Amino acid sequence: MDENNAIPGTVARVLDAALVERPNAPAVEAASGIWSYSDLDDQARRAAGALWSLGVRPGDRVAACLPNDLDIVAAFHGTQRIGAVWAGIGEALPSAEQQYLHDLCTPTVVLAGEHCKLSTPGRVDPDRWAELLARGGDTPALDLDVDAPAGIAFTSGTSGKPKAVVHSQRNLLLPGAVLVATRGYGPDLRKGDSFPFTILNLMVLSTLLTAQAGGCAVVMNRRDLEGVAEWIATRKVTVWNGAPAQIYDLAARPDLDLDSLEEVWSGGSDTPDELRRAFADAHHLDPRVTYGLTEAPTVVSIDPVGVEWQPRSSGTVLPHLDVAAYDDAGQRLPPGELGELQLTAANSGPWAHAWTPMLGYLEDGAVRPPEPGPLATGDIGTVDEHGRLTVWDRKKLVIIRGSANVYPLEVERVIGTHPEVTKVAVYPIPDDRLGQRVAAVIESPVEQPDFEALTELCRRELSPYKVPEVWTRVDALPVNAMGKIRRAGLPELIDAHRRSGVS
Repeated sequence: MDENNAIPGTVARVLDAALVERPNAPAVEAASGIWSYSDLDDQARRAAGALWSLGVRPGDRVAACLPNDLDIVAAFHGTQRIGAVWAGIGEALPSAEQQYLHDLCTPTVVLAGEHCKLSTPGRVDPDRWAELLARGGDTPALDLDVDAPAGIAFTSGTSGKPKAVVHSQRNLLLPGAVLVATRGYGPDLRKGDSFPFTILNLMVLSTLLTAQAGGCAVVMNRRDLEGVAEWIATRKVTVWNGAPAQIYDLAARPDLDLDSLEEVWSGGSDTPDELRRAFADAHHLDPRVTYGLTEAPTVVSIDPVGVEWQPRSSGTVLPHLDVAAYDDAGQRLPPGELGELQLTAANSGPWAHAWTPMLGYLEDGAVRPPEPGPLATGDIGTVDEHGRLTVWDRKKLVIIRGSANVYPLEVERVIGTHPEVTKVAVYPIPDDRLGQRVAAVIESPVEQPDFEALTELCRRELSPYKVPEVWTRVDALPVNAMGKIRRAGLPELIDAHRRSGVS
């Protein structure tokens, strides 16, 4: 790796450059106020001391079920400074799901906000935490290993139970270093994020990224249309990361003030080309589409700055990674051919060999290392000779109708262009003759959608075997915190709301 592109040694050192060059510059802005780099450094020190006083030691796990505000940022930095392992548990999750994640990571301490539903001996409520921070206890000098476990990222669990992915401090710092270098970010960066900061990727793409640029992480506590627009306008956000559904809502409101934005990232689920165009027409800014992976962590590819986006593409692979399609025998395919996307470290260029694989999955209190070789993403797609990545679908979601493969995402992209469709999920139904047939469930504000028109739309754009044969309409499809449709439990939802079938 080029010495000019080196990452900080540890998360504890990520503030060092800004503390020397601009200690009074804003580092974090949130609902309860603004912290300078000096303030953040002091609060991180206090959080480290508070955790140490609670008996947390290197390698212990710290869970946080906290709102998007200053405290969660300080707690994350404090956890990293004592070599503990961070895990976020979403406030909006039902109690059973919070308990599942808690039991998966078995934390020593749970930093609990008002919406935390966990009852555990390690629970620390807000008043107790504030008291500990005020004391500002010391921690011993620690020689931290940048390759030791540092953070747990829970997979989205869209079609099953989440898994706990364990990352090192090295891999938590690397995406920010690469994005800062390749996108030219500096002290003027004000990156706003409205996804829950209990998601590890948000820490990676906010405070760890902005600190390496000397900019400011804007921690947004609103995800609704008006709230997002207000945060962007009043805090002068320059880069905002949102879900396609939020992009959709903003595209319908050209009256909103988004003039401070220089980049809009869209990720978490598919962003149709029509949506990109609609947002650009409304706000004169092309959304930059991303493809990310919990196991990477975070961004794998993104539309480059200043380059016209390519239809259906999820951007260009970042230079610290080598991504290609592989066949079922594990053989790398030529550029442009369709197969399972797999990634490994780049072996040339300024970021060669900088990336290391995730440490593994946390199971029964121990980390199970990944299989050797390239990391299989489970996604079907292509990477062309220019590094442009296109996702066709999840490998395990492929519908096999007779002997033909149907990729739900391809069908969903077509259906999603219809004005009566807000969200769509294409799924298989059993068939005695063909094995599986294609069905679609749509979220629509229209009580009785025109399924015949939707069928005709699909017939015009798709091969006959890809056209859904059964249609269902629901008021709302279930989504997770990243805006992805929760496919677990989808059949039961469909059975309860099925309106009609069209052949």
